[in-house]
Amino acid sequence: MPEPILDSTLTCPQCGHVKTERMPTDACQWFYECENCHVVLKPKPGDCCVFCSYGTVPCPPIQVHGRGDCCA
Repeated sequence: MPEPILDSTLTCPQCGHVKTERMPTDACQWFYECENCHVVLKPKPGDCCVFCSYGTVPCPPIQVHGRGDCCA
C-alpha cells in the first residue's frame, strides 16, 4: 500500500486564497483560519475535516482506509 500524501492545498471558499499545508496524521483538523480573510473554515456536511472539504488531497485516514474510517 502506498504511503499517504501529507500535503494538501486548501482553497478558501470566501476569498479564493490558496495555501499548501501539511496534514496531521494522527487527528482530523476541524477548523482552519484563512490567513488572507480570516474566515474560519469548517468541514462541509458529510466530510470529516477541512482537508476533505477544501483541499486538493483528502486526509491521510481516508487515503489509507477509505471514507468509512476517517478520524474514528
